[in-house]
Amino acid sequence: MTINNKNIDNVFYIFVTTHLIFWTLIPSLTNHNLPLDVIEALAWGSNLDWGFNKHPPMSAFFPEVFFQIFGSQDWAFYLLSQIFVIISFYYVFKLSKEILKNNLLSLISVFLIESIYFFNFTSPEFNVNICQLPFWSLTVYYSWKIYSKKEIEFLDCLFVGFFAAIGFLSKYLFIYLLVSISFLFIFLIFIKKERKFDFKYLLAIEIFLVVLVPHLIWLNNNDFITITYGLTRTGMEVSSFHHHIKFPLTFLLKQIGILIPFLILIWILIKKIKFNLNLKDKKCLFLLAINILPIFLIFLTSLFTGSKIRTMWMPPFYLFIGTLFVYLLQAQINIKKLKHFMFGFIFLFFLSPALYAYVSISKDDKRTDYQGKEIAIKTQYAWDQQFNSPINVVLGDEWNAGNLSYHLKSRPVWEGNIKKEKLGELEYYMCLDNVCVGSK
Repeated sequence: MTINNKNIDNVFYIFVTTHLIFWTLIPSLTNHNLPLDVIEALAWGSNLDWGFNKHPPMSAFFPEVFFQIFGSQDWAFYLLSQIFVIISFYYVFKLSKEILKNNLLSLISVFLIESIYFFNFTSPEFNVNICQLPFWSLTVYYSWKIYSKKEIEFLDCLFVGFFAAIGFLSKYLFIYLLVSISFLFIFLIFIKKERKFDFKYLLAIEIFLVVLVPHLIWLNNNDFITITYGLTRTGMEVSSFHHHIKFPLTFLLKQIGILIPFLILIWILIKKIKFNLNLKDKKCLFLLAINILPIFLIFLTSLFTGSKIRTMWMPPFYLFIGTLFVYLLQAQINIKKLKHFMFGFIFLFFLSPALYAYVSISKDDKRTDYQGKEIAIKTQYAWDQQFNSPINVVLGDEWNAGNLSYHLKSRPVWEGNIKKEKLGELEYYMCLDNVCVGSK
């Protein structure tokens, strides 16, 4: 299909539909078991609460909704992940059209981020990072609405507050986006004084806090366990002086490595590298605030605290990086090179799922090779030899017990690790290896 201004939207919808089909179908066909983070989320989802020992609740809520609709069908959870990805792509495309005022460049902005492996190779595993994506893009989009309009609208503020809260309830790292956007508005209102303070801004904050209230109560009642877990994952408690240098530099090098395919596509498309960086340009300022500032803040966190920032935490930070680069380089983009760009893009588009399928099929020691269904069948058989009641409780770690919760037809509720007091609450129970199943 030849790309022209008349069919840009059609090309975009063909692209996201193809992406969704590929990345739902290939893991469904090549994986024997769901990935770790999905099983973990489903374990939490069997016993929904306003938070869990590792994360806030939303990454468990959405898989549980899909489980209630589709049951233990692996493809449904790969589909869920891709739905979240393409929703975020849609709002990247939508915002790009408003900022760039050029449909073709907006499409290129989305094609560019497809080359980043967060949005292809790692996307089948629904986790807290994937869960943030649509809410990150929605928060940015409606923040742009507030930023770009002279008259602030009630609904835009309501949407920012609500989507920001759901994003934060997906993962606390969402705060880096919120701080960056807040800095931008504080700068414009109180430092440059280009805008007047409007009490409608407070509406977004109020909605945000109201939605968070149940989780904040849960946090207080559970000794802030998710925050403690997050800090432990960074290694901040045991950091030494050299960590303040090693971890930030490692973080930067990994970000450059992640962007290599993205930068190659940029290089194919432009005449020469000459950024049009104008901090007086409001569009440029907004794009820098949502792209560079969150990454800079997380870099500073690593620098000053000596904490280790894991690369897998970064997917939402790169959603609008294509829009930023296209905006800064739009005068250098050579449309005559579009065919070469498309060849490069299509090559990467097909290469990534091919590599995923190859790795999935050729290696047999991955989490996705776990014999979850077979173990559930054996467990059910052993239970039926001793008891007549259904299995409705499972105890153990999220992986082993979570797999049983997912695969057993009775969908037992996961109630945490094995403890004597929990076993004492069961009428019948049976323990096998690292898990116990029981009936109340």
